[in-house]
Amino acid sequence: MKTKICALYDQALRLASSLDRFGLGLLRVAILIIFVWIGGLKFWNYEAEGIVPFVANSPFMSFFYQNDAPEYKQYKLKEGELDPVKQAWHQQNNTYGFSHGLGLLIMSIGILTFLGFFWKHVGLIGELLAVVMTLGTLSFLVTTPEVWVPDLGSGESGFPLLSGAGRLVIKDTAILAGAVILLSDTARILRQRRAAGKS
Repeated sequence: MKTKICALYDQALRLASSLDRFGLGLLRVAILIIFVWIGGLKFWNYEAEGIVPFVANSPFMSFFYQNDAPEYKQYKLKEGELDPVKQAWHQQNNTYGFSHGLGLLIMSIGILTFLGFFWKHVGLIGELLAVVMTLGTLSFLVTTPEVWVPDLGSGESGFPLLSGAGRLVIKDTAILAGAVILLSDTARILRQRRAAGKS
């Protein structure tokens, strides 16, 4: 009985150890789905309005907006809320225009990464951009006050208590890890091809 269990365990390990190529492919598909879906949502007003605190507080992105950073707090909208006055402010702020451009960039990165299935050099570009983009997203943990639970009197606030916005951002650590793994694998394959004279 013990021998049978050991044999089954060994077979399971052998199977699991052979899944590396499948896992790398799955990472490409996952990045495609996440980036195309999230990028596509950037064309909807509620999503564009939702990213304003991240962009307005970022020293790397705030210049895309027309209005002063603190002002956005007066014009926050709940998801799905209709308020023509607030939405007119967002229109003037370039909230929607920036979001559309960001959406196109995010979708392009997902598609480029996926195309690494067929063209490694194209995938390499997508993977590099995915690393840069996720690092940019993770920088919001430092620049955006809204990623931490605010002090509203409960005694539960600040680091390490992530708000809904913070929980949205922290998941990019997994995307970053996946992009780095893909980048490493693609670079290894391209080096092997160069060594074999296939460039």
